[in-house]
Amino acid sequence: MARKTALYDRHIALGGKMVEFAGYMLPVQYSGITLEHRAVRQEAGIFDVSHMGEFLFTGEGAEEALNRLLTNDIRGMRDGQARYSLMANERGGAVDDVIVGRERADKFWMVVNAANRDKDAEWVKAHLTGEGVRFRDVSDDVTQVALQGPAAEKILSAVAKKEDIPAKYYTFSPDVSVGGVSAVVARTGYTGEDGFELYVMNAVGERLCDILDDAAKAAGVTLTPCGLGARDTLRLEAGMPLYGHELGEDIPVTETGLGFAIKKDKGEFVGREAIAGHVPEYCRVGARVAGRGIVREQCDIYSGDELVGKSTSGTFSPTLGEGICMLRIRRAFVDRPLEADVRGRRIPLERVELPFYKRPKKA
Repeated sequence: MARKTALYDRHIALGGKMVEFAGYMLPVQYSGITLEHRAVRQEAGIFDVSHMGEFLFTGEGAEEALNRLLTNDIRGMRDGQARYSLMANERGGAVDDVIVGRERADKFWMVVNAANRDKDAEWVKAHLTGEGVRFRDVSDDVTQVALQGPAAEKILSAVAKKEDIPAKYYTFSPDVSVGGVSAVVARTGYTGEDGFELYVMNAVGERLCDILDDAAKAAGVTLTPCGLGARDTLRLEAGMPLYGHELGEDIPVTETGLGFAIKKDKGEFVGREAIAGHVPEYCRVGARVAGRGIVREQCDIYSGDELVGKSTSGTFSPTLGEGICMLRIRRAFVDRPLEADVRGRRIPLERVELPFYKRPKKA
């Protein structure tokens, strides 16, 4: 039976269309995917992302032990700094992609993908080495809410002190009073917009949402409840990979376009030997549909009569007004004409640089 987050009753009351996702009942939409998508691009949206997993690593050996699990280098992170990384298996594929935060020298947290939570926990236990490090899966205790959009900071500023709100992207504050509720507030997200992810204990999850709703009204901002559908179209416009689509156990991490998160020279970590010895054959690229049609995931991609790869994600972009997709294709064909086979019909594609969308810079 699918699990329910602490905000399940709230979703029902707001008219959320519920679906099972990663073992949880979650809203795929409320008012409509396009409306929710545009609300995040133009003003602010709020998502229940409590299905994501949260791990804690504590003890004097936490940094060293965690660094051996990750492809990125987390040594020397400052307190309150977060970093994106991959966990690689011994073959060089992705166990998961994660965000790691350093609260202090002997305390780190990790956010993992919902569908991988149990697998990740077992993998961490099997590969965690070193003295003086303790691992704990705290996912069942935590409600995670994503507040995303250009007006997100205005909303949060109405109920939290300015000096407590993390000022830079990929930083966090471990104990922020948000309208009287204690929360970890991270300036991260999965939409391509500015915004925050707030972590609280389940018992105060609904109260946190009420506080943010009231803060938005006081600030004169419309805060739109958003579901999984808009979350996916937003992340795709932002060119962000999704596990099970652009990433997987059998996809070499060196072929994912995430080289910034792979530090082969940092010392030993799980998968390093396979990663260092791999010569990439495929790569991840973005493409727009040159004409009409939508290219979804798992469409064959051709260059002339030659099969050169697959689409990994695809949708109609509400912001750009055209079909967009991410492809896994052979590197030799990156600059050649490409077509997607959509139910037997060839659709021309035009390769574009990722991300498809970049938020406007603040004046």
